[in-house]
Amino acid sequence: MHKWMKIAHDEALEGMLSDDGGPFGAVIVKSGEVIASAHNKVLQSKDPTAHAEINAIRKASAILNSFDLSECTLYTTCMPCPMCLGAIFWARIKTVYYGATEDDAAFGGFDDKAFYTMLEDKEHSLNMQQIDHKENAALFTLWNKKSNKTMY
Repeated sequence: MHKWMKIAHDEALEGMLSDDGGPFGAVIVKSGEVIASAHNKVLQSKDPTAHAEINAIRKASAILNSFDLSECTLYTTCMPCPMCLGAIFWARIKTVYYGATEDDAAFGGFDDKAFYTMLEDKEHSLNMQQIDHKENAALFTLWNKKSNKTMY
């Protein structure tokens, strides 16, 4: 097994066997060194966002004191769900290595594949309705006027 994926795999096993959450682990590497590793803690934390990738990104960001992880690589035991994929994009991570697929996750009873399907048909999967556009869009005008804004 690849050395970085082995760390992610061990994290997944640890989390699953300690009943922290599902069989998911992740590790973030920069310049050949492990920055952070984590496993799924949804059950332990009662937080539906406590996926391995999110937990690893949070740890790495704290350790590196940066929201920009573009110099890092993520290894994860399963193809990231849409939420984790969004976090990976926001963290600017450019390379992700994954082990299991969304079909494997579905076999384990997880909704990753269903969520990807829902993204293809947003109108029928989620009741999203736009309201108060003018007032909320105006926030971006104020943002653009800030002289000390930091883009991310």
